[in-house]
Formats: sequence, structure tokens, C-alpha cells
Amino acid sequence: MPSLSDEALSLKIESMMVELNPRGMQYLYARQTKGTYLRAAQSLHKAQHTILIGTGFAVNNTFETDGPVGAIALYKVLEKLGKQPILVTGNPLYSALKKDFNCFELPINNIDNARTFSIKALEQLKPDCVLSIERPGLNQHQRYYNMRGIDISEHCGCFDFFVTEAHCPTIAIGDGGNEIGMGNLAQHMQDLSITPCLTPCDELLLADVSNWAAYGLIGFLSRWHNTDLLADIEPLDILHYLSERGSVDGVTHKNELTEDGLHAMHGQQLITRLRQLGSFTTENEV
Repeated sequence: MPSLSDEALSLKIESMMVELNPRGMQYLYARQTKGTYLRAAQSLHKAQHTILIGTGFAVNNTFETDGPVGAIALYKVLEKLGKQPILVTGNPLYSALKKDFNCFELPINNIDNARTFSIKALEQLKPDCVLSIERPGLNQHQRYYNMRGIDISEHCGCFDFFVTEAHCPTIAIGDGGNEIGMGNLAQHMQDLSITPCLTPCDELLLADVSNWAAYGLIGFLSRWHNTDLLADIEPLDILHYLSERGSVDGVTHKNELTEDGLHAMHGQQLITRLRQLGSFTTENEV
């Protein structure tokens, strides 16, 4: 059986990422230019040195599991490939991760000074690519709102200007409409029960759970490096790591080993399917 072209693989991955459709991402995907995962993966592939990965969504004075799981998985893969990933986040997630990962701290509740701070940070870090995975994005009032319509600005660091002021390719991943990058599709969100983010990006990746989009990107990196980079990713292990540091599920607000109310097996099954798509394994081998 001939292998899929990169373009065909991207379409399959994009469709797979929104097939459950709990928050209307199929509706938004239908209004996107196709090939988003391929183009985003190409930007990561071409990045020679520093890649900034912004993540962390504030929930009940801590952080949610969706976002950091995918960020950590992607970080480890990029590091394995010889690139220099940096996790960009605010407390309490920054303090939870800084001993084990190269991290850059975002100040909390700094919206008024965020643009100046971000420009200086970009000059210092000199990224080849900036990626946001499940970070709250500024709305029309320059505030951050969660899925329940609650203003959480005082608990948020601002990553928006790292994306909009960067002089390199920018990627954003979201699953609801209030995340950085959703500004690309804000005009289509009037029918969704969300206060949309207006911050745009170069490539917006949609997913039912933002963590899962990271696995789709890794699927392309696996193909281009002829290495099964998804084989060692265990979402449940990363969830255990985060739970020990105080994470909560963004939907249930409980410290449990789930992502947006879904058991970790859903992410693991998606990884298995991506490995099969990449011809790294067959149904009989998993």
C-alpha cells in the first residue's frame, strides 16, 4: 500500500483531531484553509535552534492538564531532535516545571506592560518558532475569560504578544475559541458559547483536546526523521507528573488523571492511530 503524501496525511490528521467535536471545532475547521498541521510541522522542522512553547491555563489558582501534557511531549521530542525548546508559562506552572525543563517565566496579571515585556523577551530569546498550546487569549476587551465566561485575567500571564510580535513563524493550538490563535477564526464564533480570543497567529491548529494536536505535529516529525517519535509518549505518565504538582482537569476542576473530562486512554488511542498512519506499526502490533 503506497504511503500517503504529506498533504493527504495532514487532512487525515486534521479530521481525526476534531472527530469528537465536544465544543464545535468541526464547525470552525470547515472554515479553515486545509493543511494546517503540515504547515505548522514544517515550521517546527525548519527551526534550527530555539522554539518557544507557551502553555498553561489558569484554573482555581492552579493550572489545567490540557496544554502542559502536549507541551511536555513536544518539548521532549524537539530536544531529542537537537533543537532548543523553552516552556514559557507563569506560576504556579512555572515553579512546577522549572527543575525538570528549560523554562521562561511570564509575570502574572501584567497585561498593561505585556507588549514591552514580550518584545524584550523575544530579543533575548531569539526564537526560530513560537508555539502556543492551550493558552488563554485576549478578547475584544483585552481580558482573559474561561469557558464559563468568568474573567480570569488576574491569574494569567500574557503570551499573546510573544505570538503577535515574533519575527518568526507562529503556531497556536486551541479547542474552544478563547485560546491564543483563535483570532484567525473569530468572525465565525458567534454561534459558539464562548467569548472569543482575537489574538491571531500564522497557523491555527484545531483539536478536540489541545494536547492531542501536539501528537499530530510529532507524527510529521516522525515521518521526516524516519523515527517513531510517538512510541515513547505516555500521556498517563505525564498526567501523573502534573497531578503530583497540583494540576486539575479544566472541565471537572478536580485533580485527576484526565484531560477536559476525558480519560487518558483517548489520547493514547490517538497516538496509536497516528503511529499506524505513519506506518510505524500495524493494528496487530499494538
